[in-house]
Amino acid sequence: MRYFIEFSYLGKDYHGWQNQPNAITVQEVLEKAFFTLLREPVALVGAGRTDAGVHAKQMFAHFNFDEIKDVQLFVYRLNALLPEAIAVQDIFAVNEHAHARFDAEERTYEYWVLQDKNPFYGDFAHYIKHPLDVAAMNKAAELLLEFKDFECFSKSNTDVRTYLCDVKKAIWEVKGDKLVFTITADRFLRNMVRAVVGTLLEVGTGKTEPAHVKSIINSKNRSKAGPSVPAKGLYLTSVLYPKKITEKHG
Repeated sequence: MRYFIEFSYLGKDYHGWQNQPNAITVQEVLEKAFFTLLREPVALVGAGRTDAGVHAKQMFAHFNFDEIKDVQLFVYRLNALLPEAIAVQDIFAVNEHAHARFDAEERTYEYWVLQDKNPFYGDFAHYIKHPLDVAAMNKAAELLLEFKDFECFSKSNTDVRTYLCDVKKAIWEVKGDKLVFTITADRFLRNMVRAVVGTLLEVGTGKTEPAHVKSIINSKNRSKAGPSVPAKGLYLTSVLYPKKITEKHG
């Protein structure tokens, strides 16, 4: 049978989601917990891969295994094995062709910025002491919806077939004591969100005019865009699937 697992994690102590040699990852820790309980290797296929230090409020992966009799008990036992930084919310059966990565219709990320020093966010947000023009940053963010090719925000020498992404939302909002950038798209390139945020922050500090973002995107040149912001402020907040996958569970 094929199952989806829904989980979340703080990325501070992990070298991203995907298994890597000589570096501890979220996938490795989860798969070890599965092996301890099931006594068989289980390969998890994630909805995407987050970079080192990036967090996930909602992440999915799929795996194949014989029927799990008591799913709630299995989730409880998994969480008992996992470190505090990783939590499993749910496991549910899906059709045999459902794919955590390829069936995802859209993904949403948030980036958290602090304008006032706060010790409780030291590992979870990016502190910027300079005043920011949020209106200008939103004006520039709106321009993202006019484009499809985001090569200028992609990590150099990355192995992708296309740089096309359908950005459906991009907005800065003050939420409590944080300034939060929310961006939704069907897919994201490696390092894309952190490069977008770095570019928009340059608009916010007056280094770049909002309209100049068009030239940056048209250049398709990573060096024209702003610097990548630290991973600690980035959160994958949701992954959306077609109802045909999730309705069986609901």
